[in-house]
Order: sequence, then structure tokens, then C-alpha cells
Amino acid sequence: MVPQWLARPIAVGGLVFFVDALVYSAYRYMSPFGVEHAGAVDARRIVFDAALFSVFALHHSVFSRDRIRKRLTRIVGALERSVYVWIASVLFVAVCAWWQPIAGAAWRMDQPAAAWTLRAAQLAGVWLAVRSAMAIDLLELAGIRQIWRVRKDPPDLPEFKTSGPYKWVRHPIYLGWFLMIFAVPHMTMTRFVFAVTSSLYLLIAIPFEERSLRHTSSGAYDRYMREVRWKLLPHVY
Repeated sequence: MVPQWLARPIAVGGLVFFVDALVYSAYRYMSPFGVEHAGAVDARRIVFDAALFSVFALHHSVFSRDRIRKRLTRIVGALERSVYVWIASVLFVAVCAWWQPIAGAAWRMDQPAAAWTLRAAQLAGVWLAVRSAMAIDLLELAGIRQIWRVRKDPPDLPEFKTSGPYKWVRHPIYLGWFLMIFAVPHMTMTRFVFAVTSSLYLLIAIPFEERSLRHTSSGAYDRYMREVRWKLLPHVY
């Protein structure tokens, strides 16, 4: 087990690094990924990028298994969630840093009205993601609260809010992500492959994530699903 005096800075450092990883990914998407490259589309680069993102996705899939989480808890104790955050942040930085540029563009909106509409939708996505993140317990997700309550027994049962964006859809952060990455006037193929790959990962992950939440929340998530019917888009999905 990691001693308490060392666990706390590790957990706080994980949260700081997670935020840094998000800032770095935003920079990469808005700047290097936004450069349109000349030439023909190289399928090998698309395959490399997809494989690179699959490593990140595989990490999430492995660490979400109860058996793996219990085994990791026996090794690092209350730092189990923080270890996940650290590894996820490292992998996400690696994905953004090693992402291969793809030639061409999926679309380019030069009309001012269309460009401003997309920018407004992108800002709405940023607001939605931030607002949704503020509505949940970020310290819990980052693994910090687990360190401070290490002697608290038993842990509180999870609560699922039906206020703010969470009263519209069950995964508003994901909806915000879709708006952020797709609502751009200049969609280079580099951006497009990243947007499609990450979106497919989220769409595939949602059913597994909800199954895990239903299994571990003692019926709380089932009640939340009855109150909030839609996953991503109201009256659609």
C-alpha cells in the first residue's frame, strides 16, 4: 500500500496532469490538426491513427473491469482511481502527440454566416462539457476524494443528478465533445479522422459504461435512466 503522505500528492498531481492533457489536446486539435496537408489520403496513416486511439480505448476497457479494479486496489489502495487517471492522461497526450496528419479536408465553410454558426455550436459544446463537469464530483472522478476518505466506511452510494444538463441527457459531456470536435468551419482530414475515431469509441463505450453503473449503483442508475430517457440527443437517442 502507498503511504497516506505520498498518496495525496500523487492524487492531486493526477488531477493537474489530467487538466493539462485536456488543454494540450485542445491545442493540438485547434492548431496542428487544423493545418490542411496537400497530397493523396494515405490509408496507412489512418490505420496507424485508429490503432493508436485503440490503445487508449483498450486501457479504459481493461480498467473498467471489476476484477482488474479489485486487483489494483489490493496493490495501491485508495489510489486505484488516481492510477487510472494518470495512465489515461499519459495515453491521451501520446495519442494527440503522435497523431499522423492526413491529407485533404472533409469540408471548408468559407461563408461567414456558416462559419460563425459552427463556431457558436463549438462554444456551446465547450459550455456544455464544462457545465456538466461542474455538476458532478470531479474530485471523486479524479481519485482525490477517495484518498481523503480512506478511513470512511462504508463509502457513500453514488448519486445521479437530474439537474442542469443531466436532466436533458444522461451523457451531456459526450454531447459537448461531439459539438466541440465536429462544429468547425475547416474540417481537415486530420481532424475528421480524430473526430470520427473518438466519437465511435464513445458510442461503443456508452452501453458498457451504463451496464457497469447499473451493476455498481444499487439501483440508483436504473432510477436515473427512468427519469432521464435519452442518452445523447433528446427525443433521438
